[in-house]
Amino acid sequence: MNEHDPETMAVRPDETLDLTRLEPWLREHLEGADGPLNVRQFGGGHANLTYLLAFGKTEYVLRRPPLGPVAPSAHDMGREHRVLSRLWHKFPLAPRSFVLCQDKAILGVDFHVLERKEGFVIRNANAGLLDGQPELAARIGAMIVDVLADLHGVRPAEVDLDDLGRPEGFVARQVEGWMQRWFAAVDDSAPEVADVIAWIERDIPDSPQVSLIHNDFKLDNLMVASDDPARAVAVLDWDMCTRGDPLMDLGTLLNYWTDPDDPESWRNATFMPTDKPGFPSRAEVAARYGARTGFDMSRLLWYRVFGAFKIAVILQQIYIRYLRGQTKDERFAAMGPRVHALIDKSRQMMQQG
Repeated sequence: MNEHDPETMAVRPDETLDLTRLEPWLREHLEGADGPLNVRQFGGGHANLTYLLAFGKTEYVLRRPPLGPVAPSAHDMGREHRVLSRLWHKFPLAPRSFVLCQDKAILGVDFHVLERKEGFVIRNANAGLLDGQPELAARIGAMIVDVLADLHGVRPAEVDLDDLGRPEGFVARQVEGWMQRWFAAVDDSAPEVADVIAWIERDIPDSPQVSLIHNDFKLDNLMVASDDPARAVAVLDWDMCTRGDPLMDLGTLLNYWTDPDDPESWRNATFMPTDKPGFPSRAEVAARYGARTGFDMSRLLWYRVFGAFKIAVILQQIYIRYLRGQTKDERFAAMGPRVHALIDKSRQMMQQG
């Protein structure tokens, strides 16, 4: 284990793993769990907790839900294990999951252990590597779109996932579910969203296309190669994967995607450095995706507005946990303004449409 790996850090004091029961369980159920165990934590991400387990030179990754109460059906480790134990056969960027534990006596929550992929994640903190390299930025931008299109091209039956989720009525259920999550997480500082909700509910698309969808596809859920950041190594964070309308993934991605002329509040809301020279614009992203998949893109505005609202809900769920003292991670203190910016973005897109 490389303790100087920028992707990992010492485990946060309030997020330690109780090894008294975990370590014996791992040695019994995980092939290759030999030698002394060393644990570090992956510092990225704002929800599920991810750890690097090293048994000597053999490394694995452990994923578990965040501390404290979580939204119903969120952070589903059983779903993530099911997807990742199968999808890697046809989509090699999906890390293979080896074992799932649903015995609450071990960690108090479900968790699973998956393969360790080597590479790094591009975030705002290290995005300076793209400065002065517009050709690299252009290649990375194209790669992001192509990876999403390739995922949506996998036939669920080929990976024994043709009974995952319920595609019929998927978008309508998503709308209802995310509205419920919003109202369960609001506080006095949350923005008013009645007009956004009314616009979203007024004309829900019929969803003519069905595919496997990631449900939170963005740059910092992609691991890239250290020797070529335009080559994807892995797609991370699969706990919301299902079968449904692939344009839900595209709508989410386009809300993380920043253009150079975006308001500063929009760029601060999603932290994806695609406003750097060389990256394709959102319009170019949509055009490339449409050409690669052949999907009907006529209702894309709806998916973009809903995508902004969905990200706002995700951030509000994290923010309310911070306000209630259910997490002490100070990164979450700034979530409130980001929620407001995304609701404002929804309104502006509605007006433009």
